[in-house]
Amino acid sequence: MTKKRKIVIKIGSALLANQDMLTPRFGFLQRLMEDMARLRNQGHEVILCSSGSVALGLRIVGETPESAGVSDKQAAAACGMPLLLNAYKQVGYEFGLEIAQVLLTLGDFEDHRRFLNTRNTVHRLLEAQVIPIINENDSITTEEIRVGDNDRLAAKVAQMVGAEDLIILTGVDGLYDRNPDDPEAQFVPEVTDVSEYMEATKGKSTLGTGGMATKLQAANMAQEAGCTTWIAQGEVDRPLTSVLSQERRSTKILPYPNPISGWDSWIANRLQMAGSLVVNDAVFETMEDRQRAIRREDIISMDGDFTRGDVLHIYDKQGIERARGLSDFTSEEVRVLTNNPDADADQLLGYHTKGEIIRGANLVPLETRHLLWDAPAAITE
Repeated sequence: MTKKRKIVIKIGSALLANQDMLTPRFGFLQRLMEDMARLRNQGHEVILCSSGSVALGLRIVGETPESAGVSDKQAAAACGMPLLLNAYKQVGYEFGLEIAQVLLTLGDFEDHRRFLNTRNTVHRLLEAQVIPIINENDSITTEEIRVGDNDRLAAKVAQMVGAEDLIILTGVDGLYDRNPDDPEAQFVPEVTDVSEYMEATKGKSTLGTGGMATKLQAANMAQEAGCTTWIAQGEVDRPLTSVLSQERRSTKILPYPNPISGWDSWIANRLQMAGSLVVNDAVFETMEDRQRAIRREDIISMDGDFTRGDVLHIYDKQGIERARGLSDFTSEEVRVLTNNPDADADQLLGYHTKGEIIRGANLVPLETRHLLWDAPAAITE
């Protein structure tokens, strides 16, 4: 590791919070931040995506991981975030590390302008030798408090900053070909196609919201951006440098050798589905040259309420996802256009338009290396 690298680190709640007391685990934080300082001293840039605010705040609001509902978790996040940041600040001070909090929602990744603003902020912090500690703003949102968000948001951060490595520290030493409780389970040291292992990744931790499946989803996003993902046990000395130097067992998920562009990666790697279209198969025959737009006459059916600039998932008539693209119209405008196929688009909408629902330059064909999304029931029935 001689070349300067950007390294994104994701830490789960089970490592950060004592399961019984729901208090910060300062011993782990000491080992973690000491190793982060080593990476900084080697010239690398470090970004931390941290869970833990909800777990640390549950005791304050009088709840447990089992009893807490959505509003309880929101309140717990508000109580736990100062505890989490104070713990990082105290331990980081010992190693000369300055930290900054960056609270995000899904919208900060799904809206391209907000995505760019977020990227600029993180880059400026790195320039100032400050470690960004990124977390979801769980106290004001509901959709983020669900399985796997921090794993996949860490991958989106890695994509956003052009990171070379994504290290996901967890309670196990990596990926197995089946449930690790199975005595015949085999450890998987290296992965090129994560889809081969998705069925073997059921289950999640008590404190955390994500299981191994979400870590593989995150790894697939990182692969597209040319980023190597490491899944490793966090309860060791030198939890980061020992992984990157491959001194201990971990699962290494290799990046694709020909990563797609940043624009295509932003379109293709989604955290939520704004809407979807089913289109004629003829669209896919000419999609690869990026000159073929999706027009109203191509659309068989649609699902979702979306706005101009949202990314839509494109399916064939068999319900298989084939592409993702940036919509030039709202869902209401698309309905008006498709319900009146013979009427002039300018007259229907009241302004001049080519009537292209998704322009070819904003349409990304999905290769087999993508993890595909199931079509909504509304367009498969």
